[in-house]
Amino acid sequence: MSADADRVPSTPLEDYALLSDLHTGPLVSRDGSIDWLCFPRFDSPSVFAALLGTPEDGRWQVSVVDGEVASRRYLPRTFVLETTWRSPTGTAVVTDFLPPGEADDHPDHADLVRRVECISGSVEVEHDLRIRFDYARALPWSRRVEVGDDGEEALLSIAGPDALLLTGPLLHPRESPQVDPLKEAAPGEPGHPDDDEGAVSGRLGGCFPLSAGESHDWVLTWHESHHPLPVPVDPGRALDRSVSFWTDWCSHVGTHKRHEQAVLRSLLVLRALTHRGTGGLVAAPTTSLPEEFGGERNWDYRYTWLRDAALTIEVMVAHNFTEGALHWRNWLLRAVAGDPDQIQIMYGLAGERQLPEMQLDHLAGYEDSTPVRIGNGAVGQYQADVVGEVMLALAALRDAGVPEDEYSWGLQKNLLRFCERNYGRAGHGIWEMRGASTCFVHGRAMMWAAFDQGVRAVEEHGFSGPVERWRDLRGRLRTEILEHGFDAELNSFTQTYENSEVDASLLQLPHTGFVAYDDPRMLGTVARIEADLRGPHGFVHRYRTASGMDGLAGGEYPFLICTFWLVEQYARSGRVDDAGELLERLVDCANDLGLYAEEYDPVSGRLAGNFPQAFSHLGFIRAVDAVVRARAGEQVEARTGR
Repeated sequence: MSADADRVPSTPLEDYALLSDLHTGPLVSRDGSIDWLCFPRFDSPSVFAALLGTPEDGRWQVSVVDGEVASRRYLPRTFVLETTWRSPTGTAVVTDFLPPGEADDHPDHADLVRRVECISGSVEVEHDLRIRFDYARALPWSRRVEVGDDGEEALLSIAGPDALLLTGPLLHPRESPQVDPLKEAAPGEPGHPDDDEGAVSGRLGGCFPLSAGESHDWVLTWHESHHPLPVPVDPGRALDRSVSFWTDWCSHVGTHKRHEQAVLRSLLVLRALTHRGTGGLVAAPTTSLPEEFGGERNWDYRYTWLRDAALTIEVMVAHNFTEGALHWRNWLLRAVAGDPDQIQIMYGLAGERQLPEMQLDHLAGYEDSTPVRIGNGAVGQYQADVVGEVMLALAALRDAGVPEDEYSWGLQKNLLRFCERNYGRAGHGIWEMRGASTCFVHGRAMMWAAFDQGVRAVEEHGFSGPVERWRDLRGRLRTEILEHGFDAELNSFTQTYENSEVDASLLQLPHTGFVAYDDPRMLGTVARIEADLRGPHGFVHRYRTASGMDGLAGGEYPFLICTFWLVEQYARSGRVDDAGELLERLVDCANDLGLYAEEYDPVSGRLAGNFPQAFSHLGFIRAVDAVVRARAGEQVEARTGR
């Protein structure tokens, strides 16, 4: 559709807000347009895809005629979005939210609620709904129906297995030139008012007047099309339930005073991206938001990477949320299962293994960045670091006092068996290079960490396992990495055994325990990262794309997690002032709601890449934690000195 439409500039990512019911995560623009929504799961086909094309690819906009947004915010400690509009005649507040779904893998329905309240004067509320199922590849068959005991009129839109039911005001009762008919159609065509069936195109427009004290509620409910119509949710009760859910969750996590609200928002984002039914955690709720505007580095992140989830679990455990970590551990047991040789780097939300990558050529792409992809071909890659990340996360859970059981420890022994069987195998690295496989130093160090955690579990916690063999493999890996992955002349670890490039993932070596943060070899590596990967703006790239290793054309903007890792390195190696200064610059990269994308373009000041990104948020939390600990250590030393 959008390939043939007149292009309009893409809405800046920083103008979007995330909503969540712990099953899916729509994006709402500052001007009230829901431009991305997948029902019922994060990885389901979209019903609104304007984010990757034009409004004709699906959106739902609720705005005030001749109005402008005066402010927006999340209600404290929630994902309930409140936007205040002002017009020449009055002021209105739009409240958007999804009531948290039940703890169910396959909910029978899901609701998106939009409430508009006029708080002064009078306003005209403009409504533009365009439903486009299956990534805008399927126009719905729509008709008016009656729902509920009082026979409320609603709009039902169906395409294949999916149905959307819209309840609330459908058209303003008085005729107005601003009222957009459900569909413009000639007599005899589906959608014409004279058509007996009343079929329409899934589009609804209109203007609805409100005076001070009045309000309108719209609820869009997804359900399976072969099921009976769902009972419309009560918007008021749903709002109360949503606020209570999020605020109750926040009461169970701990934060520091430094950047307390920003850290809490990041923790909330990590929770919002976790599927309540399965425990799977998506890397981001979006696909194909480009790593370079106009480029081809556009990937689908709506899946559960073992690495991303493991790092998230470490952060959650550090902030007292062990319940979610246990949920993920159970997900891991189900997803990995069976033969350790079949372990993948990523899975679907319920542990699905087949995630075929394909292109949607009918979508123009965000900022004309094509191709638009769904699925992810990286699912078939071997990445040597993944088991180490998982073992570190499970060790953090164990060290926090959460008991192992025979199944979880058995899983970890299987993971180490996988490492043994793939000991000498070249891989594609943490950044999922699409060039030739090789031995990445970060990956080999993470394999070292996997065996190290296995040894620790036996020595410190009394578990059974072939500890002598694990010690031997750990020792061999250490010798190998120092011999082939460290360049003495450059005084730096290298990206791979075969080249002398540097890679931001090397900033994670101290996190594994392989080397201390203040080890001279690590400090030398940091100096090279500062020289080769950190630009004049202070932000860090993952690696030099000009080297051609990744097999992709074009470049990319600095990755936020890499810069957060540099903050952590500074803080833990005595450069506390540098860490604090860089952290403050990074705080300013979040949007006004505290949301980070994958990347940041310091030249244009724009967020880029999939949004919001779990990697960036967990990196921010770790960076703040590191700075807080470092400053606390300075204060203790000062008191001791006196």
